[in-house]
Amino acid sequence: MSDTTHDGGVALSTPPSADDGLSASQLAAKYGLAVSGARPGFFAYVRQLWGRRHFILAFSRAKLTAQYSQAKLGQVWQVVTPLLNAVVYFLIFGLILGTRRGMTQEVFIPFLVTGVFVFTFTQSSVMAGVKSISGNLGLVRALHFPRASLPISFSLQQLQQLLFSMIVLVAVAVGFGSYPRLSWLLVLPALAMQFVFNSGLALIMARLGSKTPDLAQLMPFVMRTWMYASGVMYSIPVMLEEKPAWIADVLQYNPAAVYMDLVRFALIDGYGSENLPDHVWAVALLWALVVGVVGFVYFWKAEERYGRG
Repeated sequence: MSDTTHDGGVALSTPPSADDGLSASQLAAKYGLAVSGARPGFFAYVRQLWGRRHFILAFSRAKLTAQYSQAKLGQVWQVVTPLLNAVVYFLIFGLILGTRRGMTQEVFIPFLVTGVFVFTFTQSSVMAGVKSISGNLGLVRALHFPRASLPISFSLQQLQQLLFSMIVLVAVAVGFGSYPRLSWLLVLPALAMQFVFNSGLALIMARLGSKTPDLAQLMPFVMRTWMYASGVMYSIPVMLEEKPAWIADVLQYNPAAVYMDLVRFALIDGYGSENLPDHVWAVALLWALVVGVVGFVYFWKAEERYGRG
């Protein structure tokens, strides 16, 4: 179309478009466009995550292999590191401070080693979860995949590391008089529930850490406080027998203490059910389901924001 101007020239005008007056959302609907990286529905997201299960497993194995690739002892450090921690805690808390009160040495040493190994599983999962998004921005921005794959794969990496450490834990238990029996099979459901709990917690921390990278500097202090409050180096009911009963109850029912006690009960002959809080298996399952589900939903809600400035 053309129009004649006042000086006799010809001006071209654009013909009206069928898209004139449409909003951005209406244009997207008209032409079938979608937001890049938009959050899928909950069940669609679960299906996508299941479809990436091989990636999650392979990624966790690769991270586990690379973790000590520069060390001469290599993967041996997966076992040596928590074992050295246990030795240090035994010297400080067992010998100097006398926290083995109420337990023989045959019970206390497996008790301590089990506590260190099992708590390290949760501690490492949380610490890895905090940096799982912020520390892998190149991968997050380059590829489209369910971002929950990352914190879950880091929790799986820590589970694999714990399973390596179980070789030493079994040797310590046997060396101090706790021999294989049917109760040892209880370790499997206990660690399975702890893995679900750890994954949920890692998902929560991954979302928080993606926006606040400084959280990674704060978490070691939080985890250390949690460790001291969870009975890693001492029996909670014995050490707090002169304190109000509710304090011991709160500490015994915290999830880290619950999972440690279940593994101790399964492996150590001298650590009987009288050392466990009431309904401990139900409490362990409740912690796993609540934190696992809440953590997954909380992470999924921000799916489309990960990796963006």
